[in-house]
Amino acid sequence: MPTTFQNYVDGEWVDSETGETFETANPAAPDEVVGRFQQSSAADADRAVEAAATAADEWADTPGPKRGRILERTARALRDRREELTETLVREEGKAEPEAAGEVQRAIDIFGYYAGKARDIGGTVSGSSSPDRRLYTVEEPIGVAALITPWNYPIAIPAWKIAPALAAGATAVFKPATLAPAVSAAIVEELDEAGLPDGALNYVTGPGSEVGDALATHSDVDAVSFTGSTMVGESLREAAAPDGKRIQLEMGGKNPVVVSEHADLETAVDVVAGGAFGVTGQACTATSRAIVHESRYDEFVDRLVERAESIEIGPGLDGYRMGPQVSESERDGTLDYVDAGTREGATLETGGGVPEGDRFADGHFVEPTVFSDVDSEMRIAQEEIFGPVVAAIPTSGFDEALEIANDVRYGLSAGIVTDDLTEANRFVDEIEAGVVKVNERTTGVELHVPFGGLKASSSETFREQGEAGLDFFTISKTAYVNY
Repeated sequence: MPTTFQNYVDGEWVDSETGETFETANPAAPDEVVGRFQQSSAADADRAVEAAATAADEWADTPGPKRGRILERTARALRDRREELTETLVREEGKAEPEAAGEVQRAIDIFGYYAGKARDIGGTVSGSSSPDRRLYTVEEPIGVAALITPWNYPIAIPAWKIAPALAAGATAVFKPATLAPAVSAAIVEELDEAGLPDGALNYVTGPGSEVGDALATHSDVDAVSFTGSTMVGESLREAAAPDGKRIQLEMGGKNPVVVSEHADLETAVDVVAGGAFGVTGQACTATSRAIVHESRYDEFVDRLVERAESIEIGPGLDGYRMGPQVSESERDGTLDYVDAGTREGATLETGGGVPEGDRFADGHFVEPTVFSDVDSEMRIAQEEIFGPVVAAIPTSGFDEALEIANDVRYGLSAGIVTDDLTEANRFVDEIEAGVVKVNERTTGVELHVPFGGLKASSSETFREQGEAGLDFFTISKTAYVNY
């Protein structure tokens, strides 16, 4: 029988007041139910916020080293459950097993990182213009934070919101995506076992249109941190604005890789294929456009097609390199973009359909897809697809490539493959993206440095991860002490 998960509110596992549940299914075998979860209401969200508000003073007054010890115990407990959590992640989200294992390890590492950082939160001392004055800042927790996370990294993204919030002394209400809420429940379970005070973290599952909106508009919520689509993020910004809540939004991307005439083609193919087809293209940082110098274009496309056709597709737990998309609607959305690209005149070089064979059964599989002869005005070159599709765009030189790369509404991650130092440095300076990669895929980030986008990819307010990840959950007070 599938496990039935409850909400976690004020230190207790409880059913929703609605008495209703919803099920999640394995994307590789949709008849397999992974878990049942609470179909929560706005009233459930309200109770969770009230619990977080009640716990706020106690948790804020807890010394940083003690908060850090709770996070460290959580990291160790998650490490002990690594294999179990990897399997759960594959079954509910569909990633290939090595990708899922890497994500689980990332969550473990994040808790370990912020366990150490909790000891350092306090403030800074500055020199004063007066000899009889001490001038310093005090960092205080923001209060209650609402944390709303997506399905595509269902344990890593919750970890990089929950860990810094708790390290900073903020309390939180956490709402995972309804497509993949099981693996993140383990974070809550282990924080509870590690001694987190009641109410400091609360976990509520259910539809974003009701639970998410209730969190964004609740008067006791001081800050909202959201990762997901640009459309939903902007609606949350509007909902949170009347109360002046602090807002942090990380949203979509249309991430380019420029392949210079000075590029090593084998490196370029590795970078583009890894960024486009890894995690089935279901990453906000996935490579969606390859902007290639005309002198290298034909050979690059041929090699990329060969690489795409070599990828073995199948259920993640069976050792295949690329798993399914998370749901039927996500797969159908990808196929709709394939149709749009063909209608607009791009050349479908490979993929673009549902693979045939017994192992695909009823799973939400789609083939790695490469388009050539793409114009930068086409939909497949402008809109986020969120599937394993890459559009190859020819260009006459670096300046045109940079112009095309910037000619989208998004600005999350971008890369260039080149052996020319001038091009590399100009690209870093002139690309409109929050994450810039040279000779490296657009996906994948290190946990100790800031992460975030520009333009429609972000609220451009606070960055996540690293020391910057703590800034969102704290507010500074400046003290002038004269004697």
